[in-house]
Amino acid sequence: MELKQNCKYAMIIPTSMGIRLTPANNQPFHTSDTFKIQATSAESNVGSVSSFLGLDVKVLTAFVKDSPISHIIKGDLRARGMTFEGPEFEQDNPWGYRHQINMADSGWGSRGPRVQNDRAGEVGRALNVKDFDLDRIFGKEGAQIVHLSGLIAALSQETTQFCLDIARKAKANGTLVSFDLNHRASFWTGREEELHNSFKEIASLSDILIGNEEDFQLCLGIEGPEAGGQGIDSKIDSFKEMIERIKAAYPNASAFATTLREVESANLHKWGAIVHEGSNWHVIKPRDIGVYDRIGGGDGFVGGMLYGVLKGWESEKWAQFGWASGAFTATLFTDYAQPADEDQIWSVWKGNARVKR
Repeated sequence: MELKQNCKYAMIIPTSMGIRLTPANNQPFHTSDTFKIQATSAESNVGSVSSFLGLDVKVLTAFVKDSPISHIIKGDLRARGMTFEGPEFEQDNPWGYRHQINMADSGWGSRGPRVQNDRAGEVGRALNVKDFDLDRIFGKEGAQIVHLSGLIAALSQETTQFCLDIARKAKANGTLVSFDLNHRASFWTGREEELHNSFKEIASLSDILIGNEEDFQLCLGIEGPEAGGQGIDSKIDSFKEMIERIKAAYPNASAFATTLREVESANLHKWGAIVHEGSNWHVIKPRDIGVYDRIGGGDGFVGGMLYGVLKGWESEKWAQFGWASGAFTATLFTDYAQPADEDQIWSVWKGNARVKR
């Protein structure tokens, strides 16, 4: 893959921002009265690896005018080193626009995580390219990668078209397109045929395709490994066969990735990954990782992998840095990575948790 040069932005990320509420001290949501609040979205989580490590990342989103939640989100994005652009919608009335609310019980030990999303009135469902100058963003300013997510592509009819228009414009201007399929059954209800067609077009324009076995099967109709069996390790060949089928269906893409996860408890997972680039296979067999909060680990993997692409590394290092970024994110209270430097991520890959003085 060839990165476009002389760009203002390393990465452009279309997203719908919201807030996440997480109980203190890993307690269940329904028994708690003290919560941590943070700005969140799966797509901005991906960009955080690059922004914390000094690359220019821009978020395309929408805000509720004069909302205190909008102020929290803007402050959070600035703190991550991201710039942002997007329209400000009037709330209009108490039943009008607002930002999504993610209610997250991180789980602990034998108690698994539980997450509920309240997306009623979500302002991001109104995302539309008429509110953005794509010729300026992708033509005059330029971006090396645009990262799209199936969460945004399926959020509403408007956001489906928004993602299609961005993928087309990015491709026409030499920007690499990364697409994480992120299937959500509730988003697809009643829109299956429409979304299948749209996702297939975005995938056909993509340089990098990311997802798990269910994502590829449900979004693109690509057969994946059978459910059940003796664990992820025994299915690696089946995952590779799935990726070969994806590659045959979408020959314009250059790289394909999936994560591998087995859950021993809420705080102990086996974490692995497969990355296929060109004729190269990079398989990281699942290794034990400690987990403080699993939410965002997959986004951390994608963010770390794309950082490797942006740095021009060999694809073996994409896989390693992605794996380690995901494992690193699982140790944090936030659902996005906040690395101090590359070495902090590489230390996770090397299994070196010794104190650094």
